[in-house]
Amino acid sequence: MAEDETVLTATGQDWDTVVAAAHADERIVVNMGPQHPSTHGVLRLILELDGETVTTARCGIGYLHTGIEKNLEYRNWIQAVTFVTRMDYLSPFFNETAYCLAVERLLGVTEAIPERAEVIRVLLMELNRVSSHLVALATGGMELGAVTAMLFGFRERELVLDVFETITGLRMNHAYVRPGGLAQDLPDDGVQKVRELLDLLPKRLRDMEDLLNENSIWRARTENVGYLDLAGCMALGVTGPMLRATGLPHDLRKSQPYCGYENYEFEVQTTTGCDAYGRYLIRVREMRESLKIVEQCLDRLRPGPVMIEDAKLAWPADLKLGPDGLGNSPAHIAKIMGTSMEGLIHHFKLVTEGMQVPAGQVYVAVESPRGELGVHVVSDGGTRPYRVHFRDPSFTNLQSVAVTCEGGMIADVIAAVASIDPVMGGVDR
Repeated sequence: MAEDETVLTATGQDWDTVVAAAHADERIVVNMGPQHPSTHGVLRLILELDGETVTTARCGIGYLHTGIEKNLEYRNWIQAVTFVTRMDYLSPFFNETAYCLAVERLLGVTEAIPERAEVIRVLLMELNRVSSHLVALATGGMELGAVTAMLFGFRERELVLDVFETITGLRMNHAYVRPGGLAQDLPDDGVQKVRELLDLLPKRLRDMEDLLNENSIWRARTENVGYLDLAGCMALGVTGPMLRATGLPHDLRKSQPYCGYENYEFEVQTTTGCDAYGRYLIRVREMRESLKIVEQCLDRLRPGPVMIEDAKLAWPADLKLGPDGLGNSPAHIAKIMGTSMEGLIHHFKLVTEGMQVPAGQVYVAVESPRGELGVHVVSDGGTRPYRVHFRDPSFTNLQSVAVTCEGGMIADVIAAVASIDPVMGGVDR
């Protein structure tokens, strides 16, 4: 800072007083966050203002740093799932699936994953896409004063989380997707719960659309706000709804199919406004497409295993909920303890040491609710990852804060950041 430069600190006074104290040739620097209801978690925005116009916008991150990527180097390949599910905590199934797909590719067993496991992975990811988009719309609505949208969004999200809890035992941080398949099969009432959800959610989503789509206040706050065109997205590496709001139908489920997505019928949703309103429309429409995919998953479900057959790789998947919590079923324990010495040995080695993964490196990406979620996994041939690095879309998309906010009003920063939909757990990792 220059010696003759004046710094004014706003500490709760009347805004008019602060503005009056600043001369025309001076700037006001405002810290928005890291504890602020409109920063989607612990994001810090450093805003330089000329009156109410934002002249410079910068991001301050790292407040939620958990060291997950470094921790993975000290855990075996299966234990790592428990860590990665906690990164982007609004889309845990995508974190788990991306990591497991990478490990399976290193093992060379991608084609050996049971079809039932693949279908259930897709089913859970698409329901997770719905729950994540609901939070994006709910929090974005609340930040702009549409409190009813917040109530609708979180009400519907609870329905999806109830299904997750029925299937995995947990609302979040499931560690349900494992290298080689799944931790366990669907419970007896799992399919019925999903069908009940499919009956109810379309009506509830229509309520959200009726409330906001043609709402003059909502459109005034979001149209032509947070503008970012295709050239800007390509330069910054922005993906997901932000990219598709420029009219480019880029979706990894179509361009680089995984988990059998090439066998499902759905449309990639786009708009051409390049603004916050277009991103809102895409998320609403994507939820409907996700429900179509979930319905196809139920039709494709066939009886069968949910874990790879190779006993040297397959973590025991015969789990039951007993009086002391989730654990191996009594029948499975009786088999490996009483009749299968080989099964007991494999079980012991997998639990205590972990499986060995051939040396090599891979990059695998999935289409998360926020864009391309990629994982670069390096193995040195041991029982633990040598290095795991995630390309989290929230981290990359946050680069667009400056270009979407600078030149606009400070009130529009709220709508612009909400339309990016960053999740700081994924940013900081």
